[in-house]
Amino acid sequence: MSDHKHHSEQESFFEEEAGYDYDEPLSKTELKRQSERLQKLGEELVNLSAAHLATIPMDDELADAVNLARNINRKKDGYRRQLQFIGKLMRQRETDEIEQALASLTHQHQAANAAFHELEKAREAVIQKGDSAIQTLIEQYPELDRQKLRQFHRQVKKEREKSAPPKAFRELFQYLKEIIQP
Repeated sequence: MSDHKHHSEQESFFEEEAGYDYDEPLSKTELKRQSERLQKLGEELVNLSAAHLATIPMDDELADAVNLARNINRKKDGYRRQLQFIGKLMRQRETDEIEQALASLTHQHQAANAAFHELEKAREAVIQKGDSAIQTLIEQYPELDRQKLRQFHRQVKKEREKSAPPKAFRELFQYLKEIIQP
């Protein structure tokens, strides 16, 4: 029992030595870093579309400041000062919910991009590899029509031979998008 008590005293001694005193004020450099981070967070808010901005949980004062910054010419000094003001407002608030909402929006955007790239890869595979790629796609997505995919494959090949506008190329993408991403 005394062994355990001695161990606890040692741990608290090492915590004090390592500077784990949380009551100590932050250094000026650390405060500047936090201010810059919050100002960048505010700039991210300003750069969002109106629809995405509406999904971010903000109080009225911060929302008004962000909307005002959106209306200021970005090349003018007033825009920079408005971003600093937004940073100041952010320092006075808990920003966890705002950061989580921005991270969620970023994740949604990345997922949409990944899905778009997968569709492009599937389209290119159908065009380049023909029947083998069509078979692989049909195994993954049985609701695809083999005959329609073969028809698109032939049309795209003809378009490329004639250097015609890529109409079938686009239609193939739309067809894949319609079926794979309902």
